[in-house]
Amino acid sequence: MQTQARFQTVGSLAIFFVAPRIVGFCAAGVHPCAIPWSEAGQGFSLLEWFESIGSWKSGDLGETERRLGATCDRLGKAFPGFRGEGGSKIDHLLSSMSTTRYLIRGTAGPRKHSFSKVISRNTMSRMGALPFELGKYNVLVVGSGGVGTMAAYAMEKGGKASVTAVLRSNFEVVNDRGFAIDSRDHGAISGWKPTHIRETVPNVAQEAHLQPYDFIIVATKNVADIPPTVADIIAPAVTPKKTAIALLQNGLNIEKPIIASFPYNPVISGVPYIGAIESPHGTIKHINHDKLIISPFDNPNIPVSQSENAARLFLDAYSCRGVTCEYEPDVRKARWKKLLYNASYNTVAAILGMDTSRMRASEHVIDNLVRPVMKEIQQAAKVVAPGVELSDQLIEDLIRIDTFEGFFRPSMLQDIEKVRCIYMAALEIESFVTDKKWNRFQGKFIEFENIIGEPLREAESHGISMPTLKVIYALLKGIQWKMMEENGLVKVPMVSTPEMKYGEMER
Repeated sequence: MQTQARFQTVGSLAIFFVAPRIVGFCAAGVHPCAIPWSEAGQGFSLLEWFESIGSWKSGDLGETERRLGATCDRLGKAFPGFRGEGGSKIDHLLSSMSTTRYLIRGTAGPRKHSFSKVISRNTMSRMGALPFELGKYNVLVVGSGGVGTMAAYAMEKGGKASVTAVLRSNFEVVNDRGFAIDSRDHGAISGWKPTHIRETVPNVAQEAHLQPYDFIIVATKNVADIPPTVADIIAPAVTPKKTAIALLQNGLNIEKPIIASFPYNPVISGVPYIGAIESPHGTIKHINHDKLIISPFDNPNIPVSQSENAARLFLDAYSCRGVTCEYEPDVRKARWKKLLYNASYNTVAAILGMDTSRMRASEHVIDNLVRPVMKEIQQAAKVVAPGVELSDQLIEDLIRIDTFEGFFRPSMLQDIEKVRCIYMAALEIESFVTDKKWNRFQGKFIEFENIIGEPLREAESHGISMPTLKVIYALLKGIQWKMMEENGLVKVPMVSTPEMKYGEMER
């Protein structure tokens, strides 16, 4: 009787205190999981409500689950807007949950009864299905260098996400000692690790203990001309129609192969302005304020509202003190604006081997290379992306955006330098050319196709000439080809053949 009375009390509280708030947020197109827990009600949060239900000591797990389901059904009947015909906005955003058992832990009630109850996900889905433990987004980060690690740190610092990070070459160091971070926004942090670290991308279909990921953050280099592709890498971790894929990568048209591979998943654009590098393994230097511009990519296979809601939820998950997150509905504006910097500073730094401060000190590098490329991007954006205006003042601001005393080395330069260091170290090995271990010394390729190849192709298809960028593109393509040869991806013939375009002339 006491348990039954408690059920009625909690059910009534849920109806009259929680449901109206849920309905209000649903009507606004906001997933209730995006409600900050401390603001879900005056002293009564959604999380506390779930904990209250889960803390009954009925001794019968099935009965606890049945009561929770009945309460959710009562909410639906009392508030038709909460669950409309064909599913609510919540169900539209999230896929229906499987009957996988779901673990909830916490404390509830004035006497702080501890509990650990297992509720099936299909029951929770009746209420919109909280897809994560204790109100946290389940997030996978693929690419734990400077940008990826700072993203993982921000999400866990904000308390809204449980992050699994996939590490490769830095796994052993981080597994032993954690990350050492020197951050402009967060200060000095030593020994930090995300909730989980792995050496391989999880396979949610084969690893039964894994819950589907709400977000997969891709912070790898987007080397479009070198296999494997981003889609190939993340495929085992993607749950169709559920997982939102956030691309924290540079360049244009990066979403196209992702949408082709995962046609019914939301794809999110994340344009980072951060200035974070990892060197050596496990050590992150973060010199510029972390600012992330979040936009929905247009996926023609799903409703626009689904992509927009996913982007706003990602903004909620990423936001924390010390970090600036902005929602930009026009993804073209965000991407072309970032190209002003990446197509100029990033590419010129890689070719010349210069940091941005030395370029500015030289003056002629800015006047004859950096600014001309920015102007070409500015003119192309006007035609290729109508309505996107990149002002002259923006160009001047971006030329000076990096702190001068930081002597910042853009990411493409870092990749080139790593290749050179590896190559010189290999030269010291007398038999490196024939040594099969050479494959272990593969350097980092550069991500130039989406940063300058795609803008160049888009501009030329609209009849716009980009002479400076075209020369830079040719130089970087030559550098990439050289690295492909060194890594065994292309082979130079030892003799000329008739099929060669520039072989020997016939005598």
